[in-house]
Amino acid sequence: MAERRKYYYQDYTWQEMREVVKQQPVVVLPIGSVEDHGRHLPLDVDNFLIGSICEEAARRLDGQMLLLPPVPYGFEEHHMDFPGTIDIAMEHLLHFVLDITRSVAHHGFARILLADGHGSNMPILDLVARRTVLETKALCGAFIWPSLARDAIERVRESERPGGMAHACELETSLYLYLDPARVQMDKADKEIGMPPSRFVWMDLMSASPVLLMDQWSRFSKSGVVGDPTLATREKGEIIFEAVVAALVDLVREFKTYDRAPSQDMH
Repeated sequence: MAERRKYYYQDYTWQEMREVVKQQPVVVLPIGSVEDHGRHLPLDVDNFLIGSICEEAARRLDGQMLLLPPVPYGFEEHHMDFPGTIDIAMEHLLHFVLDITRSVAHHGFARILLADGHGSNMPILDLVARRTVLETKALCGAFIWPSLARDAIERVRESERPGGMAHACELETSLYLYLDPARVQMDKADKEIGMPPSRFVWMDLMSASPVLLMDQWSRFSKSGVVGDPTLATREKGEIIFEAVVAALVDLVREFKTYDRAPSQDMH
């Protein structure tokens, strides 16, 4: 029989959970998506990458992080022109994830992180985190994984800026090549950066444009790619994975003891 991993939330009984709460691990909820990722990557990219990152960080943290079952679907209406995409309406996703954080807070956990694998989830998860803070006693934050290791990612980057690292790109493809190369069809990888040139609007995971604008995906991408996956390598993926996992470990350790002053009514 396999040994039970103590970082899985769902592996405890309700009686055991009483003792877990006393230790106050940081509760982490991975959230991904099922959507097109070019002709070379499967639909599970966002789930697989954020899940793998969180799993390894939880293993290294040895009890300081408690990993919730993932939310596998995200806000995808702009991707629905591509077969296989599963869309959750933004209001539904917000309330669903908020119900999870409120439940976790109700049981006495004081620190919650929303770990995102899909860019279009982030505005929604930011609101979830804010509402969790305002409506419960818990402190809640949200992040998308590339933001944790910008320096390491930029060091290995070869694709153009901006646009080369946006979706099914050098970044995501490299990480997938490291974690499960058998499922990447590099012979089908296409470079495509189809958004109109602009001083103010672009797409890149490493540098947001000053104006946020998202049109239907098929208007500017015919392959599903925005970026250059042809530059992806397994070696880059290993560097990126290690940097992101190490940063998440540091984040959880810091967040566990993050100082929080009492609120005051200033009327």
